[in-house]
Amino acid sequence: MAIKTSTARYDGTGLRFTARTGSGHEIVLDDSESNAGPRPVEMLLVGQAGCTGMDVMSILQKKRQDVTRYEVSVSAEQRDSNPAIYTRADVVHLVEGPAIDEAAVRRAIELSATKYCSVAAMLSAGTVEIHHRYRIVGPDGAAPMEGEVLVTGPHADPDAMGKPQPAGIPA
Repeated sequence: MAIKTSTARYDGTGLRFTARTGSGHEIVLDDSESNAGPRPVEMLLVGQAGCTGMDVMSILQKKRQDVTRYEVSVSAEQRDSNPAIYTRADVVHLVEGPAIDEAAVRRAIELSATKYCSVAAMLSAGTVEIHHRYRIVGPDGAAPMEGEVLVTGPHADPDAMGKPQPAGIPA
């Protein structure tokens, strides 16, 4: 079992902290008043976008897809009352290229959401229902392909995600 670390040091201004990851990277975290960096809860969405993006791009490269542009956006609904948790997230993958295989994109997103992305597994094991979607843009003039791949969470068992379920038992 790996141990991961991070440290947040108060900078002496408002609620500003400098966070340092175990891999040695630093980022400023702040509140909306001084606004010198992202809010800590926003970093969950950054983690989701980066984690699934790396997975999907890696899989598409292995499938020899000629991706000329790839972007992942995550938007989430956050509860107004404290703790202001996320309850739903929409992850949208925008993939562009001359001959992108829709089945390859769907499978890459499915594998990320159910097997590889640790951030998605943690969020969907908690309170977040995550909708995984795509939009594929091909050559000029071609109609884009869009679809929802799957929904994970809330309260998903991360050890059971991506495994076949016995007949009659919903995933």
